[in-house]
Parts: sequence; C-alpha cells; structure tokens
Amino acid sequence: MLTTKQEIDLETWVRKDHYQFFSRFEEPFFGVTVTVDCTAAYRLAKAQGRSFFLHYLYRALKAANRIEPFRYRIAGDKVFHYDQVHASPTINRPDGTFGFAYMDFNEDEVRFYEAALREAEAVKSSTGLVPSVSGQNVIHFSAIPWLSFTSLSHARCYSFPDSCPKISFGKLSEENGRKTMPVSVHGHHGLMDGYHVGQFVTLFQQLLDEAG
Repeated sequence: MLTTKQEIDLETWVRKDHYQFFSRFEEPFFGVTVTVDCTAAYRLAKAQGRSFFLHYLYRALKAANRIEPFRYRIAGDKVFHYDQVHASPTINRPDGTFGFAYMDFNEDEVRFYEAALREAEAVKSSTGLVPSVSGQNVIHFSAIPWLSFTSLSHARCYSFPDSCPKISFGKLSEENGRKTMPVSVHGHHGLMDGYHVGQFVTLFQQLLDEAG
C-alpha cells in the first residue's frame, strides 16, 4: 500500500525541545500499561465468527492512525510524519514459537480482516522469524494471551535506531460479567508524551465499545 511522508521542520516544530532532549537518551522509550474493557468487542467478534485478536488489532491500529504522534518516525537526524501506519504484529504458532507479520491498514474493516487473516495463516504455517521488511511506518504489535500482566518491557538493540511505537496485549479475563485485557503502550518520548498515549487509549476503548 502506497504511503507518503513529510519531513517535519524541526525549527518550527512545537516538540523541538522535547525531541532534542529525549533523542539523546540511550533509552528514549517510555511505557505504560492500562486495562481496557473488551466485553462488547468480544461479543461482536464471536457473533461475526471472527478472530478476536484481529478484531481488536484493527481497532488499535485504527486508533493509532488517528493520533498524529503515533505516525511520527525518526530517520537519521530528521523527523517524518507519515500519512498512514500499518501493523507489524507477532503471530503465535501451535508449536509455541512466533513469527513476524505485516498487515496493511485499511479503513474498510472487511478488507483489512480478509488480508490480515491470510497473512496470519501464512505466518502460522511458516518457520523461523521471517522478519518484516515493511520499513518504519509500522506499529510493532504483540499478543501475550497467557499473561494478565501489569507491566511489560521489550528486548531492545540500542545500537539500532528505532522510533516505532510498540503495543502489546495480554490475557483476556472475566469478572462480574465484564471482560478486560491489559494493554501496554511504549513510545519514543521525543515524539510523544503520556498525553498522546492517553488519547490513544481513550479512542481505542471507544472503538472497542462500538457495536459495529
């Protein structure tokens, strides 16, 4: 899918000082873990006979695309603003391993789901990591459905420049008839703050609550 990007003028950028400060850090990423209510989303996915993982993945990707800082990326000493970002999720396999996948975002959920389902099945039937070669305009997603975590850290190669947000989903739990799930969001502090993560979480929850 064709995606365009524009270079941000650092001299006039409202985040100039924040970017220059945090981009010098060995670890510029910060992260938070929140709990989202999946009651309506789970019910809708099952009623439609769809993968719950792809159901909430689409809504998370849609929310990320609507929050501008989630589409900022660093390349060298420049910052770019992409018009759209896509998904690079981990796909769990029956043998206990996982592989990396690439899924284009599409405003049309049916088209996204059909293509994403094909990609997920292809990764499940493959071996090795099969690293995605999709470039910078992705969100790194991962699912850890066995753990109801309250915090999460990521393996990081500090010598490799990285500014892609990382969003992880945990175990679905039920209490008093409500289904909830932990979600971890990590972002480059030179590009976003807790305020923007809060915007993402709020919108993600709204999309999960929609009846479809």
